This record gives sequence, C-alpha cells and structure tokens, in this order.
Amino acid sequence: MRKVRKAVFPVAGLGTRFLPATKAIPKEMLTVVDKPVIQYVVDEAREAGIEHFIFVTGRNKAVIEDHFDSQFELERTLAERGKRAELDALMADLPEAGRASFTRQQEPLGLGHAVWCARDLVGDQPFALLLPDMLFKASPGVLKQMMTAYDERGGNIVAVEEVQPSEVSSYGVVGRGEGPDTGFAITEMVEKPKPAEAPSNLIISGRYILQPEIFPLLSEGVRGAGGEIQITDAMQRLMKGQAFTGVKYQGRSFDCGSKIGFLTANVVFALDRPDIADAFMAEIKELAQRKPQVG
Repeated sequence: MRKVRKAVFPVAGLGTRFLPATKAIPKEMLTVVDKPVIQYVVDEAREAGIEHFIFVTGRNKAVIEDHFDSQFELERTLAERGKRAELDALMADLPEAGRASFTRQQEPLGLGHAVWCARDLVGDQPFALLLPDMLFKASPGVLKQMMTAYDERGGNIVAVEEVQPSEVSSYGVVGRGEGPDTGFAITEMVEKPKPAEAPSNLIISGRYILQPEIFPLLSEGVRGAGGEIQITDAMQRLMKGQAFTGVKYQGRSFDCGSKIGFLTANVVFALDRPDIADAFMAEIKELAQRKPQVG
C-alpha cells in the first residue's frame, strides 16, 4: 500500500458570497480569529502526515503563495524587537523548502477540473483532497482519522457526516454498506438526491483520499451538474473498479463558504483559545442581554 504524501487544495474559486470582502482578498485568506482559513486546512493536512502541499490557484490568488513563503523584512523586525513567540508562530506555519507547489486553473470548470489541473504534480500516487471552504473542529483532525482507515483498508476514503434527512438534497450523499463508523463500505454516491430517493443521510464533507486512477477519468472532461466537471461523477465511475470507504468522523464541521458557517467558526475557535476565551465570552453574554435595536 502506497503512503499518502501529497495533498491538493483547490483555491481558485471567486468567493462571490463574500463580496465585497473578496474583491481583492481571496476567500481562503479570510481569517478565523487570527489565522487564514487555508492555514487551518494546511495544518490539518500536516498533522495527518502530508509532506507536499499542492495549491490549485487562479487569478488574484498570489497572496496565498506569499502567505506560505518567508517574509524576510517581517521576520527580521520581529527578531529585532524580541517578539520570539510571534516569530516562532510564523515559522511554524511555513512548509519546508520545496514542499509547496502551485498550479493554475485558467477557467472555472468545476472541482473535478481543478483536481485534474494538479495531475502532473501528484503523479502516479494516492493523494488527499481538502476543500478549503470546509473547516473542522476535531481531535485528531479529520484527515488523520481518514488516514487510520486508509492504513487499514487502502483504496479511496471519503469523510462523511450526518444531516437531517430533509437536507440531503443540497449535498452529495453516500450509501452505507458494512463496517463501523471508522470505516464502512460505500455502496453508492448520489449527487443532491430528493429526500425520498437518498440512500442515507450521510453527506460527503469535503475531505477525500483518492487513487491516481481518477485522473484519466477526469481527463475525459465529461460535464455534469452546472455544466462543470464534477469530482463526484468521476468517483462514481471509479467505484466500478475500486473500493470506496466512508469515515463518519468525530468532530464538528463549519462551512466557511457561507456567512453563517464562517461567523460560527470564528465564535467556536475563539472560545477554544485560552488567551481570549474568557473575555470573549463576557462580550457575548453582554451582547445577548441587550435589547435588540429597532430601525
């Protein structure tokens, strides 16, 4: 069984739901407390043992590349001012030299197309795929939980979570076969089914471990929902010859592509910070006691 050493991060999206904030700032660089969303996702991958970080970018995304690079002037200033903790935090966030790669998705042709753009950087190896919009509060991280299942079963691994049956029409849904929550056989995948036709209430949650055989399927450029090349369509075809395992992860998800999910993540992550939790909770309680302003 080949070890999963590489991870792909599709970061070419326009972030239209956060305009005007994302007019000049990539949505992946919006901060949860004091760290960009993309940094949390990269940290999750690093915790799981990922060694090479592949970013599929687009226009106006150069700041992401700058974030994962050294900034000599800033580092020197922090060192001269004795701000050792701040400097150590910056250095800890940096991938090792040569461990981050960037490629471009010139057209917004869907998630499947974005993954296909990373084909030469991934090569003939299994890889992790992490959608930066999805942030998780989990220990160990979701990808590390998936790696445990991969070490036991190999093949392709998909993270899933439960939603209300009435909500399945907004997601990709899997059919559950035999096995425990930590690794069960996926029998089918359905994209945005009607509640009455859904095989379960387990939805795909933005974390995957995939085998390289998915690239030839993506290269065919078959258009799916929205006229885009969908990763789910390619996975459905790959299922005909390879096993897929679902992991119902332990933790909580936040869809940071939505305003409510993003704001909720800020609250939850802030309350988990010992340096600000008490003061922040006091502010929340004071706000909750105020009468709502009318007009």
